[in-house]
Amino acid sequence: MGSKYQEKESDMFGFYRVAAAVPKVRVANVVFNIDQIADIWRISEEQNAAIVSFPELCITSYSCGDLFYQQQLHNATAEGIQKLLDISSTCQSVAIVGAPIWHRNRLYNCAIVIQNGAILGVVPKSFVPEHKEYYEKRWFSSGMDIRGETLRFLDYDVPFGVDLLFKSPKGLCFGVEICEDLWSVVPPSSWQALAGATLLFNLSASDEIVGKSDYREALVRQQSARCVAGYVYASCGMGESTTDVVFGGDVMIAENGAILERGERFLDESQVIFADIDTERLQTMRISETSFTDGKIEPFREITLSSLPAIRQLNRHIDPYPFVPSKKSERTKRCREIFSIQAAGLQKRVEHIGSKVCVLGISGGLDSTLALLATYRAFESMRRDVKDIVCVTMPGFGTTGRTLQNAKRLCEGLGVTLREIDITDICLEHFEKIGHDPSRHDVVFENVQARERTEILMNLANKLGGIVVGTGDMSESALGWSTYNGDHMSMYAINIGIPKTLIQYIVEWAVEIYPVISDVLLDILATPVSPELLPHSDDEISQKTEEIVGPYELHDFFLYHMIKSGAAPQKILFLAKTAFKNRYDEGTLKKWLRLFLKRFFSQQFKRSCMPDGPKVGTIALSPRGDWRMPSDAEVQIWIEALEEA
Repeated sequence: MGSKYQEKESDMFGFYRVAAAVPKVRVANVVFNIDQIADIWRISEEQNAAIVSFPELCITSYSCGDLFYQQQLHNATAEGIQKLLDISSTCQSVAIVGAPIWHRNRLYNCAIVIQNGAILGVVPKSFVPEHKEYYEKRWFSSGMDIRGETLRFLDYDVPFGVDLLFKSPKGLCFGVEICEDLWSVVPPSSWQALAGATLLFNLSASDEIVGKSDYREALVRQQSARCVAGYVYASCGMGESTTDVVFGGDVMIAENGAILERGERFLDESQVIFADIDTERLQTMRISETSFTDGKIEPFREITLSSLPAIRQLNRHIDPYPFVPSKKSERTKRCREIFSIQAAGLQKRVEHIGSKVCVLGISGGLDSTLALLATYRAFESMRRDVKDIVCVTMPGFGTTGRTLQNAKRLCEGLGVTLREIDITDICLEHFEKIGHDPSRHDVVFENVQARERTEILMNLANKLGGIVVGTGDMSESALGWSTYNGDHMSMYAINIGIPKTLIQYIVEWAVEIYPVISDVLLDILATPVSPELLPHSDDEISQKTEEIVGPYELHDFFLYHMIKSGAAPQKILFLAKTAFKNRYDEGTLKKWLRLFLKRFFSQQFKRSCMPDGPKVGTIALSPRGDWRMPSDAEVQIWIEALEEA
């Protein structure tokens, strides 16, 4: 790997490593607690964590009770914080620790942000609980109205208030809240996110009662999703007093609704967890997928950080199949829901038009199979005779016996109407009319077949008073792998929102739903993807799509990261190298990414007039909805960026 590439990787494309820690503590033993915090901080620094967050009041322990009235505890706290400052003088990483802090003859439950031997800011807790087992107002005041103030502490003037955000030279911005703040109607982190924070930290002391752990996780997930942010949660552990309650030491790190890492509760020792947060992706999603930018921006003071540690190697799973859930249970749920969306969309269209029949071209491949199954489901829902589903198989120059027989077996097994129309003679006549030599197997040779098939389907639908149900999928649309006004066109494109990598799983799921056709579905799943437009020998498929345009698993991966997070080519390549590290080398990934970019840009004109079809996931390419791209946009700067990677 060249030095230029290493230089570009040094900031890891917006990835920052964060840590959530539960130090072993002893109640009111500040010296012991500081040593535990310092040890974890050193470990976090060694792991290149940019920020490590500790639990609420971790310096003293949360459960000190009326000892918070004791001046000796506060003297020890100040000494302990000074020790942390001394230890941190050479630390690049940031630590966020919890401690009781006096200000204007009031005691506040605070988060202290430390880096490079300095206290950068102190954030007081806004919502101080006084219910059930919590009675913090006995000692602590709420800091929710403190803004723009300065705290005199350890002979330093330190920014103090709930209006603090912390920003690195490269633009990373984070905010801090404390425990009950998250449980409030409008958590302070919501305002922090709206003001620009992509990372949110919660220093907590949440006791363990039956069912609370699941609810706590749901809160963290929801807040990270609502704020489109990374959320780092650390709660105090078993070292706390157990007079009335038990603390389990819950730690978790979430990103936009997903838990990336979670620790183990009820450990009688310190623990720290790490996760790499993609802040670039969060920033893009805030403007592309949510109403985030309509939120009100409250004034905050921005505290400048020193440079943060850079990740040397990404420590995060990058899913090579982002459209496909890895767990079978989730995959089954996803397939069922997509199938229902498809069928419901077609049902509405058929009932609105008053269509007598649905006409489909059946090739014996995955796409047309799924389109037929979804159409069949719609007819079941409408209690319509499935004989009104008219399937047409149209063998041509490249059709093999395997796909032709599978098309027939599929239709016969479902009991739909099947018609076979050989297009060979029609195409030969067409070649003669336009003066094309049929021995030249070029784009004309291929597209004539595709357009003849579409013409037959359209005219037959008119004759029967029906509509043509399209079979093309989202991956083909992204690549423009269709013949303009051929298989590109239909009257309702039922598969258009589904990527190729997911279609095979939906068909696989259908094996159990429709056991009467399970054998043919399994054989269709095992058949290579092909348009079957070129002549073959020995009845073997001679034209395999993935050998021409590249693996669909790569193109779906490229599509997901380009559309979902607006990732630049260098980052997409970096993510692909991580996701497919044991399958493709960098040269191969670059080759297919280059082709993807060129085709995605050059083929937009086909997407600009694509037929109606249902959106089923968070990514869609409809020009009327999700993706509005000019047909003559140039790809040059994307290709140049890829070549420089």
